[in-house]
Amino acid sequence: MKFVDESTIEVHAGKGGDGIASFRREKFIPRGGPDGGDGGRGGSILAVADRNINTLVEYRYARIHRARNGEKGRGSDCYGKAADDITLRFPVGTVVSDIESGEALADLSADGQTAVLATGGQGGRGNIHFKSSTNRSPRQFTLGTLGESRRLKLELKVLADVGLLGMPNAGKSTYIRSVSAARPKVADYPFTTLHPNLGVVRVDENRSFVIADIPGLIEGAAEGAGLGHQFLRHLQRTRLLLHLVDVAPFDESADPANDARAIVEELRKYDEALFRKPRWLVLNKVDLIAPEERAQRIQAFLSAYASQVSEPEKTFIISALTGEGGRELTFAIMEHLERNARTEPAESAESAG
Repeated sequence: MKFVDESTIEVHAGKGGDGIASFRREKFIPRGGPDGGDGGRGGSILAVADRNINTLVEYRYARIHRARNGEKGRGSDCYGKAADDITLRFPVGTVVSDIESGEALADLSADGQTAVLATGGQGGRGNIHFKSSTNRSPRQFTLGTLGESRRLKLELKVLADVGLLGMPNAGKSTYIRSVSAARPKVADYPFTTLHPNLGVVRVDENRSFVIADIPGLIEGAAEGAGLGHQFLRHLQRTRLLLHLVDVAPFDESADPANDARAIVEELRKYDEALFRKPRWLVLNKVDLIAPEERAQRIQAFLSAYASQVSEPEKTFIISALTGEGGRELTFAIMEHLERNARTEPAESAESAG
């Protein structure tokens, strides 16, 4: 199935049914009182998060969603039938916002979570409600109100604990294949990965975390180079970023330290909050460096990188292909996530107090 993480749709809730002015007319009761019923409520449009859906591709083709109007009221105290609501199912992690106002209407972050996208109109009142001691045969009634209409932007932000970023061919997909059951395509050409992949890394029976692999970034992504910034939104919900760097590029003229700096700069241009997230430097493909040269090459890279960018919180040296260093990195990630999970509730309690 094609992966689509952005779309625009229109939703139109139903109009409420009109009330009616009617009077009771039966044999031997020539002057019966008012008996006009109310109109029915218009249908609303609801959103619900569904963990069985993982793309917004359906909403690329079904762009207009319209609920039915409520029925009109009738005589003999008959009320109009309310219209059925329409429920739209979205992947977990979808953010729905109003295009005109920019207001965020829903952030569907949990399976089964619901939100109202457009409220149906209220039904009008029949003349049965307007009788009084001085007006025994009222002819007043009210019309049903219009339902809400909106143009909505849908954005899917995948829910992951850890995000991978780096240049194309840095080994991100190979790494996620080595630590989880995810099987993204792996090849020796740039932009092999064209959409985000999620993998569950299981440390032991009761401890695991979700890792997201997104297509590679290149310098100039802010101006639309390569695949641009279109997938960086998927890292906004993560709690830790792993910046993978290929320290043994086949192109001898390549400068890994300069490429790594470019990625950090693109991150800063896209979102300052994303730039400030905890970010660990992971030096990959060390198996391609001769053992006697390894320490010198890595030290040269770190010196060049630190001279241009603030030093990362932690640095790891791995080979995603052979698994070297992968176990230590996995346990360090799990420990970091568990430690942050313990401190976050305490911080929120302090801010609430």
